[in-house]
Amino acid sequence: MSARCAQILVVDDHPLIREGLRVRIDAQPDIEVCGEAATVDEGMALIRAKEPELIILDLALIKSHGLELIKRVRAEGFKSKILVVSAYPDSLFAERALRAGADGYINKQALQSHMVEAIRAVLRGERYLSSAMSQRLMAQAIEGKMERSGVVALSDRELQIFELIGQGHSTSEIAKVLHLSVHTIETYRENIRRKLGLRNGTELMLRAVQWQHYEGEEGEAAAVPD
Repeated sequence: MSARCAQILVVDDHPLIREGLRVRIDAQPDIEVCGEAATVDEGMALIRAKEPELIILDLALIKSHGLELIKRVRAEGFKSKILVVSAYPDSLFAERALRAGADGYINKQALQSHMVEAIRAVLRGERYLSSAMSQRLMAQAIEGKMERSGVVALSDRELQIFELIGQGHSTSEIAKVLHLSVHTIETYRENIRRKLGLRNGTELMLRAVQWQHYEGEEGEAAAVPD
């Protein structure tokens, strides 16, 4: 009798990505996909129903963000391992994902050659990170927390709001999306402006748009609420 395959849930809002992951995973003798989800709510429903050994999670989800799912999974006490698979660079998001409760982080560019390796490492109880990110975290541990500046210095909530500003959303629209007051969003905007050394709201909007279209692809990206 063959051993039971480890059950894996895939949470990604792109059907083709989910299909590709399923085909690659189901081709392995010891792991299989037990479900797919495109949103945080869908993901949580399947986690409660199936309690998979591993969750493969994209950060950019419909109307939400993968970090929110990680926090909800850990808050509800589920022991599922979590491997974040994202197009966002690990220089910013790997550390945030680990703090939220993830067990590994792999960039989508590395999926073809390292996905199965990453899955099996996390299932064994190991952390999985790129060598560059591992060295960065080791340096932080040895030398103390590195000084942060620019977008990297923003909190998860500030990053999310910064991203929404860059997408062209007004303060009232952001307040509605995040279920916060307009005054609270204005306070966050002021904190972001101050941290980035910008003089006014116009500079903040221009910087956010620039980051959204260029810098986010090269080393910075937005995040989710605390």
